[in-house]
Amino acid sequence: MEEMEAAINPWWIIGGVLFVVLNTAAGLIWLERRLLALWQDRYGPNRAGPFGILIVLADSIKMFFKEDWVPPFADRLVFVFAPAIVVATVLMSFTIIPFAPGLMVADFNIGILLFLAFSSLGAYSIMLGGWASNNKYSLLGAMRGAAQMITYEVFMGLSLMGVVLLSGSFNLKDIVLAQQGGWFIFPQFVGFFIFLVAGIAETHRLPFDIPESESELVAGFHSEYSGMKFGMFFIGEYMGVTLISCLVTTLYFGGWLGPDFLPPIIWFVIKTFAFICLFILLRASLPRPRYDQLMEYGWKFLLPLSLLNLLVTAAIKLL
Repeated sequence: MEEMEAAINPWWIIGGVLFVVLNTAAGLIWLERRLLALWQDRYGPNRAGPFGILIVLADSIKMFFKEDWVPPFADRLVFVFAPAIVVATVLMSFTIIPFAPGLMVADFNIGILLFLAFSSLGAYSIMLGGWASNNKYSLLGAMRGAAQMITYEVFMGLSLMGVVLLSGSFNLKDIVLAQQGGWFIFPQFVGFFIFLVAGIAETHRLPFDIPESESELVAGFHSEYSGMKFGMFFIGEYMGVTLISCLVTTLYFGGWLGPDFLPPIIWFVIKTFAFICLFILLRASLPRPRYDQLMEYGWKFLLPLSLLNLLVTAAIKLL
C-alpha cells in the first residue's frame, strides 16, 4: 500500500479533486431538481437535453453573462471578496478527505481539527457578505447565519469527540482504518445524528435555511448579489453538502471500506451519493422552523445530548 501511495503524484490528486468536486457541485443542481420533481410528483427539468441534463450548462451560461453588478451603497472591496471565502474554505476542507487508500491530498494528524477550523472560517463569508451589502435584509440574514453556524459548530465538534475516542486519532485515514472491525455508526449513532443535524445547519440547507429564508428576508445575506458572485455562494453551498456527505461517510460509515468486488473509491462514492440524496430528500419533505426554535433545539437539546454521548463513550472506553 505504501508503494501505491508513493506512486501517485500529489499534483494529479489535487487536480483530480478540484475537477471532481467542482463538477459534482454543478451536477447537483440538476440532480436536486430531478429528485425534488420525482418526490413531489412533477416533471422537473426535461427540455434542455436528455432528461434536462443541459439545464446545468444553461444556468452556467446565464450566470457568466448576467450583469455582475455592485450596488453603489455597498462596501465594494468586502462585497467582492466575501463570496470567495466560502468557496476557498470548502475546497481547503477537501484536502483532508481520504477517498481511497493513498488517494488524499494531505495526510494530516489533525485532520478533524483542520475541518472544524475551515468550517469556522466559512461563517465570515456570510457575515461579510451581508454586512457589506448595506441592506437591512442582508444584514438580518448575515446575523442569523453567523449565530446559527457558530452555535452548531459547538455540537459538531463535541459529536466528533466520540469518534476520536474510539479511534484514538484525529487523522481521518486512521479513523477509516479503525473501522475495519465495524463501522462507528453502531457505537456512535447519537454522535452521527448530532453531526448530521449540525452539518445541515452549517451548510444552511433546508430545513435550516434560516439565513436566506426567502419568505422573510428576500434572499437573506446574498440579496444584493448577482452574476458570478452569486454563483460562488450557490456553488459553495453544494460543495458544502458534498463535503458533509464525505465526512459522514468517512467518520461513521467506514469511508472506502467495503466488500472486495468493488474498488474502494467506488464504495466511497456510493456512500457519499446516498447522503447527498438524503440532503435533497430533507429539502423535499421538511418545513422550515422558526429562528428561535432552531436556536432552542441546539442549546436545549443537542448540547446536553452531545455532552452525554461524550461522557458515556469515554466511560465505556475507560472500562
